[in-house]
Amino acid sequence: MTLKELGQQLLDRVDPRVIAATERALKAIPFVRAKLDEEYGGMLDGLAHSMRPYAGQVPTYAELPSQGRDRADILKEMESIAATETPRWRDGFLSGAVYNGDAGHVDFMNKVYALTSQVNPLHSDVWPSATKYEAEIVSMVADMLGAGPNNRQAGPGEQICGAVSSGGTESILLAMKSYRDRARAERGERSPELVVPSTAHAAFDKAAHFFRIKLKRVPVGKDFLADVKAMKAAVTKHTVVLVASAPGFPYGLVDPVEELAAFAKKRGLGFHVDACLGGFVLPWARQLGAPVPPFDFSVPGVTSMSVDTHKYGYAAKGTSVVLYRGHGLRSYQYYTLTDWPGGLYFSPTLAGSRPGALSAAAWAAMVSMGKEGYLEATRKILATTEQMKTGVRAVPELELIGEAVFMVAFRSKSLDVYRVLDELGKRGWNLNGLHRPAAVHLCVTLRHTQEGVAERFVNDLKAAVEEVKSKPATGGGMAPVYGMAGTMPLKGFVGDFLKKYLDLLYKV
Repeated sequence: MTLKELGQQLLDRVDPRVIAATERALKAIPFVRAKLDEEYGGMLDGLAHSMRPYAGQVPTYAELPSQGRDRADILKEMESIAATETPRWRDGFLSGAVYNGDAGHVDFMNKVYALTSQVNPLHSDVWPSATKYEAEIVSMVADMLGAGPNNRQAGPGEQICGAVSSGGTESILLAMKSYRDRARAERGERSPELVVPSTAHAAFDKAAHFFRIKLKRVPVGKDFLADVKAMKAAVTKHTVVLVASAPGFPYGLVDPVEELAAFAKKRGLGFHVDACLGGFVLPWARQLGAPVPPFDFSVPGVTSMSVDTHKYGYAAKGTSVVLYRGHGLRSYQYYTLTDWPGGLYFSPTLAGSRPGALSAAAWAAMVSMGKEGYLEATRKILATTEQMKTGVRAVPELELIGEAVFMVAFRSKSLDVYRVLDELGKRGWNLNGLHRPAAVHLCVTLRHTQEGVAERFVNDLKAAVEEVKSKPATGGGMAPVYGMAGTMPLKGFVGDFLKKYLDLLYKV
């Protein structure tokens, strides 16, 4: 263990309230505040141009135009912008983000959306088609994830049921709200706790923040999987749900679901499996012989799951599905209001009105793919992943993190891996930087299975490593940002920078 890692471990043990108080005190010192603003400003200046590439090329609107523009001109302008942005994702330079991208598939999605653009599931009496699409989406996803052939005939206590949401974050928020509300209603719990591995998605932090649930984030083991012993030790009388990932976003590794689910069931706790990323890959990868451990509703003790249709389900952004074991748990997700002057109000998810066209597109994508379509897509992705991993292994300065089924995550003990990330960016790639440890990952999609893409990645990766080895750092890019986030012990300062970055997104 390095001195830096030891220091971080010691800092992790400090009461967060002490750290927050320290940050507030430091920010109150004028010199510190000025120095931080200087550092933030320098890094934001280096990012500003990449965020405003169309400045001076197309009109900018800080207020409504006096007269409406011609629709043909608007479309022409937007087509020009799309033509600039499309090649990067179309040609397979992105990690994740666009999971299908085939021209025929995109055209099909666009036609479905056009047919259903006015559909709003809030008004199911006007658009009963939305009910059909969403009910069938939930049923098909449940069947894929271990619900079993008799699920439709199962009683309300055991039937795998669910709802369609706007994305993985909302699916996770809904599930965590359901556990909180159930614990409050059925056992009077007023101080609910949520136990997750440190690699669990950030949406669990968001849920804990929004719903006032105490989050207990447990460090993963040396294998980067959820530490079962440590997770068990983190459980208290206030715990309402444990979480595992299938797989986790950082490294693409599947947590030990069976062991954790068995423990949760024994303790009478909820157990959520976040399969937002892998729900539409792992079932088919298992059929193809990949080493996929049990992770779905076939595992006793799994009480809810989240899975994104808009990733490897190949639906348009943004739809996801949240599933529950039993109608009782799902009912805590719902919201009803019976004494509003506007009438009876009820909605199954966080939103009221929703774009029914996205649900229609998700349904159409799933029905058009079918089991054989998903199986073949997964076959291509697995083969490409192995090709890319072989390329990483051939670079002595890099080290794979685990053996993920459809992700390539790597780190370096001799190079600044964030500079490698930046050098890949100069070659057109848009990959994900990771923390603790410093690492990079590429989430393999159908875009990467195109001829020549895997070879291009390996060649560019080797060139990027050689560039970092031969030249000193020059500043700029994302390397300084990731470096700051990875080394600054007081994370509130990093959070301040990220908020300033978000401010910049909304600057005209």
